[in-house]
Amino acid sequence: MLDLKERKRSIREKIWRLLEEKNIARFPRPVFGRIPNFIGAEKAAENLRKTPEWRKSKVIFANPDSPQKQVRFFALLDSKKLVMASPRIKEGFILLDPNFVPRREYSYAVTIRGAFKYGRLIEPERIEYIDMKVTGCVAVDLKGGRLGKGHGYSDLEWGILSEFGLVDDKTVTATTVHDIQVVDEIPMTDHDFPIDIIATPTRIIYTKTRYRKPKGVFWEEAINRLDEIPLLRKLCIQKGICR
Repeated sequence: MLDLKERKRSIREKIWRLLEEKNIARFPRPVFGRIPNFIGAEKAAENLRKTPEWRKSKVIFANPDSPQKQVRFFALLDSKKLVMASPRIKEGFILLDPNFVPRREYSYAVTIRGAFKYGRLIEPERIEYIDMKVTGCVAVDLKGGRLGKGHGYSDLEWGILSEFGLVDDKTVTATTVHDIQVVDEIPMTDHDFPIDIIATPTRIIYTKTRYRKPKGVFWEEAINRLDEIPLLRKLCIQKGICR
């Protein structure tokens, strides 16, 4: 029987291969090793935008990957504050306030380069409570299971935000994916946060997940990333876990 890591790897490889073989994948290609961009990403974003959970949200946290660009654009267009992680969380988090971004620049502002130009790096202590966390996925299942690209940054983001009380059980977790990325089952661990809403180009899925949303950073797994992520080291020192 395949172990957990191998099962996850197998699902990722299958989805990446299908997206390429069926020509559903979109730039940047090939999608192997990435949160895959896909044909219909804009429609999936439109479907997420239709949900009452989106309309109620005042602060959206979104990943910086290509397939969620339209999600980030809609956040600014709908007058929501947008928080993005810098690549690999190396420089922490970036806040984009639509009140301080020229409307004609919204589309550029939600790219990584644009976010650094029109947004500002912000300490977690100064971030408002996050109503919805949108995350990019390689695969999801109907029970709320999710797979990223395997580097664990989304889970680390959740852990850090949780430590500061910025996300909790009430924070809506959502993703936009192609229908082909919805699979039968994804193995989940205690540090994997689940998905509440899956928006595809054709439907909106409420998972009614029974998986618990984790609380805090799982330090036994994060401790080897302190040199890579200064914010993580700072938090570790603040909590007295490391020096």
